[in-house]
Amino acid sequence: MTQSQKPYIIAADIGTTSTKTLVIDRDGQVLASHSIEYPLFTPAADRAEQDPDQIFDAVVQGIGAVVRKQGISPEQVLCVSFSSAMHSLIAVDEHNKPLTQCITWADNRAAKYAEDLKQSGLGQQIYARTGTPIHPMSPLLKLKWFGEHEPALVRNTHKFIGIKEYVFAKLFNQYLIDHSLASATGLFNLEQLDWDAGALDYAGVTPQQLSALVPTTHRVEGMSSAYAAAMGLSMDTPFIVGASDGVLANLGVGAFEPGVVAVTIGTSGAVRSVVNKPQTDPEGKLFCYALTENFWVVGGPINNGGIVFRWVRDQIATAESEEARRLGMDPYDYLTALAAEVGAGSEGLLFLPLLSGERAPYWNANARGVYFGLSLSHQKKHMIRAALEGVMFSIQAVATSLERMMGPATVIRASGGFARSEFWRQMMTDMLGTAVTVPDSIESSGIGAALLGLLAMGEIEDLSHAHKWIGVGKAHEVNENDYRVYQQLTSIYTSVYHQLKDQFDAITAFQSQHLRSPQS
Repeated sequence: MTQSQKPYIIAADIGTTSTKTLVIDRDGQVLASHSIEYPLFTPAADRAEQDPDQIFDAVVQGIGAVVRKQGISPEQVLCVSFSSAMHSLIAVDEHNKPLTQCITWADNRAAKYAEDLKQSGLGQQIYARTGTPIHPMSPLLKLKWFGEHEPALVRNTHKFIGIKEYVFAKLFNQYLIDHSLASATGLFNLEQLDWDAGALDYAGVTPQQLSALVPTTHRVEGMSSAYAAAMGLSMDTPFIVGASDGVLANLGVGAFEPGVVAVTIGTSGAVRSVVNKPQTDPEGKLFCYALTENFWVVGGPINNGGIVFRWVRDQIATAESEEARRLGMDPYDYLTALAAEVGAGSEGLLFLPLLSGERAPYWNANARGVYFGLSLSHQKKHMIRAALEGVMFSIQAVATSLERMMGPATVIRASGGFARSEFWRQMMTDMLGTAVTVPDSIESSGIGAALLGLLAMGEIEDLSHAHKWIGVGKAHEVNENDYRVYQQLTSIYTSVYHQLKDQFDAITAFQSQHLRSPQS
């Protein structure tokens, strides 16, 4: 079978809470999918770690599962292309054995170093060159923390890598990092497409301790026979190194033209737009990450997306969730229906959904969640709706920063797990005051990875092929009454955050001391 006759692309999307694998045909149709979840470990208030081998196993098992589901033979697979969450860090020895857990984007142990760097002129200089805002999410700050707190570990580390690099090292015995994930480390010079000397000096590492830089279309073959057999593939199946989930989500929803903005909400969330060359924000609030040499994504991430709804389900609405299960309903659908009983603005109840600190636009690792405006008249359904609205207020704050830099959006393309909900999509429309559309498939990062795979294999000339793949459904139109309500509440929401900023620092310090106490 010639390359042009091979009908299937496999996309592997390594996320924070799960790895999803897809089989996609040459018309962009998702034919099979499989998802494997894994836990996030939080041994302290400022830690968020995962087991890298659990994630690696999820990749291998997930690819094998979709190959079996679709009944694919190895010679039918054109390539396997990857998407991955950003900002992870793993220290490994010369045998690729992890010396640490996988430190995720949500880990805040380096918060002090981020704050110190932001207060210095050096922080803005590094941001301007690397496009990664100064925040403890970034490997730049994680490395600084390890240098100060675990110097012996640093001396014994062969490589500092991310989770996708770990997967490729196990499969192919090569340490490779694509320009996209590298551009999210805080260590990569956007103009030079190379490691930034000043950032490396600050972090205390050398280029030799990092992976080799490659384009996102880089192709690797020759994996071990054991892993090939486990996945149902041949050893010479091409693996495309791919890119970060964020930039691929823009590609996967067709948001790569002026005025088209992508909003993704999964566990976390992001608002992104595309430019054709690196561009950073004078205020340092937005990131700039690479996809290809002429495709760069500017935007901002929020920490607290779908994870807020999960917290509501597990901590506030436990009885309602159990009732949903008794009725054979998805608890999220049940809780959404309760929220829909309340009007826009939750009758004056606001929720700052900052349960795990916040990234854009505040970049404040010490921010914490707040219900504001509670009264005796508020019921649990108000609390549920206010929490969902809080996520959208966070999205709106990022969208406002992006608009100042890029101009107004003409349309919003929505993706991620939240995009399944018509209620959430309408809430976003009314919050942003802009029509929201949803692609036919919400698997945006996986679709983007498959398109990049076609490009890497020389099967398409450029990424405009996305227009042939991505159908867009009916637009949600703005409810003007609800839009006016949200406009009124936006200034209150923003004011509450700024008035509590110093107190966030104080309560975070208290939480850290309390959780470290042997008596706690």
